[in-house]
Amino acid sequence: MIVSGLQRPVDLQPDGSGRLFVIEKPGRIRIIQNDQLVEKPFLDITDRVGSGGNEQGLLGLAFHPQYAQNGRFFVNYTDKLGDTVLAHFQVSSDPNVADPNSEVKVLGIDQPFPNHNGGVLAFGPDGYLYAGLGDGGSQGDPFGNGQNTKALLGKILRLDVDSAEPYAVPADNPFGNEVWAYGLRNPWRLSFDKATGDLYIGDVGQNTWEEIDFLPAGSPGGTNFGWNFREGAHDYNDGGQAGMVDPVAEYSHSEGGCSVTGGYVYRGSKSALPSGTYVYADYCTGEIFSLIGGQQNLLMDTNLNVSSFGEDEEAEIYVVGLGGTIDRMVNPATAPPLNLKTAFLRHRATLETLQPITVKGNGKKFDIVALVDSSSPGSIVTINGQEMKNTEPSFLETGDPVLVARLRRETLAQPGPLLVEVVAGNGTRSNSVTLQVVTGDN
Repeated sequence: MIVSGLQRPVDLQPDGSGRLFVIEKPGRIRIIQNDQLVEKPFLDITDRVGSGGNEQGLLGLAFHPQYAQNGRFFVNYTDKLGDTVLAHFQVSSDPNVADPNSEVKVLGIDQPFPNHNGGVLAFGPDGYLYAGLGDGGSQGDPFGNGQNTKALLGKILRLDVDSAEPYAVPADNPFGNEVWAYGLRNPWRLSFDKATGDLYIGDVGQNTWEEIDFLPAGSPGGTNFGWNFREGAHDYNDGGQAGMVDPVAEYSHSEGGCSVTGGYVYRGSKSALPSGTYVYADYCTGEIFSLIGGQQNLLMDTNLNVSSFGEDEEAEIYVVGLGGTIDRMVNPATAPPLNLKTAFLRHRATLETLQPITVKGNGKKFDIVALVDSSSPGSIVTINGQEMKNTEPSFLETGDPVLVARLRRETLAQPGPLLVEVVAGNGTRSNSVTLQVVTGDN
């Protein structure tokens, strides 16, 4: 973990200077510089962002390809009425502070419901700005926006923001308007492969299937990804017409997931991931997946609500946790070890250490205390592979960092070994410490 304490972060973007910029959903952009969070926000537009709904707020950020020269960046947010606003701002004379009064609204889109706002922005290899918008919300796409090429909802838009103000429609857009691709339910993150220019889209499913959609570099506009005729590669509403494009990867809710978070193709050098691996996640389970050569695999299982990914100038990938964390994906062989020094049980009310540990049917009165090298938000304590409840970082009277978790009711019900481990928010697992429960009574 490189940063914690953010407020509902949902995007992370570089500007070309080595800094990283993190979106906080309520309406702020924060800077990470040299792995440290800059205290003052880069931009604060909480006065105009509506973030009351779970899927509303400041949702997307893209720096102009010539940002170093023109100081212009673009954002996607929902306003106080819940409608989508695409706008651009200017940096001030201070490179760490943008001018909140420099806003120029590029495009406004009415939202019929508070969910499915999409929100992702990205500049493509062609220099155009791409914007992902959901189908307008509710469920099942009640207004048929996904398949209506005259509507901007349920689409990937493609805008020329350089040849006209606020924008022009590129001449090769397929329908003579802003629409580039359609048939999407709620595209939650899209990205272009740095090496090939291929486009990957994570599209959140309805009740059953989560999907990753794909457009090879150089593809013409007009691709129909199927919603709401299809959910993933499966019929949802009469199957639809021929010519729809199925996802390159999908997984079902029966496997435990519920909402895909699109990511990036790895092109860095500091991770053990093979170059060309597409990395993405499920928001609900915290599972992070890899896709390479058409094969989808579980890469790691975290306890994060993965709201987004980020990519720096060196093409290294970062994981954004809605709980306020940013983690860098690193080579497990070189990652610093998570050292569990010792662990013990104590009575919750008296703080008395239980020694020896004896059978006690009602484990809810006791805590497990794990002494670690550093106290890390997002970490969990497990006993015999089972997660304990409400893990919280704390400190002993000596100042040593610890993690304290509530024992499950059944933990002390039988004599035998208790194998204690700590799992960090990024999935790193500590060494284990074994405690022994013996017959007796506390």
